[in-house]
Amino acid sequence: MKLLAKETAIYGVSSIIGKFLNWLLVPLYTYVLQQQSDYGIVTNLYAWTALLLVILTYGMETGFFRFANKEGENAQTVYSTSLIALFTTSLLFAVACVVCQVPIANALGYPAHSEFIALLGIVVAMDAFASIPFAYLRYKKRPLQFAALKLLFVFLNIVLNLFFLVLCPKIQDWGIISAWYNADYGVGYVFVANILATGIQTLFLLPAVIEGFKGSKGSKGIFSWGLLKQMLRYSLPLLVLGVCGIMNQTLDRILFPFFYDGADAQAQLGIYGACFKVAMVMMMFTQAFRYAYEPFVFAKHKDRESVAAYADAMKYYIIFSYMILLGMIFYLDLLKFIIAPSYWEGLKVVPVVLWTYIFQGIYFNLSFWYKLTDKTQWGAYFSIIGVVITFALQAIFVPRIGYMASAASSTVCYFVIMLLSYFVGRKHLEIPYDLRRIGIYTLLVLALLAGYYSLAQLLLTNEWLKMGVGTLLLIVYCVIFYRLDGKTLIKKK
Repeated sequence: MKLLAKETAIYGVSSIIGKFLNWLLVPLYTYVLQQQSDYGIVTNLYAWTALLLVILTYGMETGFFRFANKEGENAQTVYSTSLIALFTTSLLFAVACVVCQVPIANALGYPAHSEFIALLGIVVAMDAFASIPFAYLRYKKRPLQFAALKLLFVFLNIVLNLFFLVLCPKIQDWGIISAWYNADYGVGYVFVANILATGIQTLFLLPAVIEGFKGSKGSKGIFSWGLLKQMLRYSLPLLVLGVCGIMNQTLDRILFPFFYDGADAQAQLGIYGACFKVAMVMMMFTQAFRYAYEPFVFAKHKDRESVAAYADAMKYYIIFSYMILLGMIFYLDLLKFIIAPSYWEGLKVVPVVLWTYIFQGIYFNLSFWYKLTDKTQWGAYFSIIGVVITFALQAIFVPRIGYMASAASSTVCYFVIMLLSYFVGRKHLEIPYDLRRIGIYTLLVLALLAGYYSLAQLLLTNEWLKMGVGTLLLIVYCVIFYRLDGKTLIKKK
């Protein structure tokens, strides 16, 4: 638990700082881009890139952790084999996007800007390849190096966005700037900044790549077809799982322009995408936990007392997730200034999205029963069920109630597959989750939210007064947590 907490803190600080800094691009985009539909383009295309990134990594990140820790396998050979496989497929994908950019752009509804497809195709290819060196840094317990490289990309991306979207319009008449800068290109510079930042980050990852090949010059060589076949047998079910999982997260933004009947589909998508970003704090926490928890679980699995550690990790994840949920809802009147006022009509989706992230995090915790028992096909089954639920709910309700249906469909999806994973998993790997204590915290959170919303509707019209009441309720939660589990956690540390 101490090691997990330490690495979560390092990964968490870098992830939270990085995501927070990237988060600051949201107000930049909403305040600087000319129309809400421009941010709708960003929202839609980045949803596609998230899906494609999962496809291009095809479960090899988790496969690397599994086989690098597997008895009888050479960890360095596992690493170099993974690198070669990812490099080959990523290169082929990048070439395909550049060659076929025009028909792809026409199919997605961006015929005037086919170069967006080429730029993002190259970005996704580099990110897919980089997933293995980053996994290697986590495996080698180098969280500081991992964090530094992640923050390097964030810093470069922000600086380049500020340069293209804020500085260049002011100095566009200067000789060297006027020679290439086009003020009408607008949202296109978002993608230009991304490819430049990703390319520089990839260059800084080269030492880790070279290290993998140097350390693999043993009797097993740097590439093993037999090993790759074993890894693919393990990882390909995770590909289905990952594709369906990311579809559950991104289908709302991918399919919205197809399902929404209004002429302002891109503008509505921009509003939804901006308000969706407001809830990213919960995603930051979940991602930070995941970075530390995945290698921890595979290493801890060799310990007979590991199930108790898994149960503790689940409980504390839920406790702190609820704390973030309450804080964000109670201070939403302050957080809304992250985005331009023209987007505030979509803030009603934020609480829904927060619950989605919580259920998603719990499902991630539960998912290790099938990863540790090599029954990864179950993850694929759950994810397919989730996609069916998400697609059906969006197809039925998005034309009627717009982006609220998009947000709610993801929440329902993760709630259902979370329950399915728990009940099926009990038959394969019994983990003594503290359901009684988790239930107490859940009821407490629901009661505090019910009290807050009741007071907000009946008595409170002043935003500062609402946040004051929210602060008192948050203190109540923290005090109860300290009495129930806080003292024990402090003593353990």
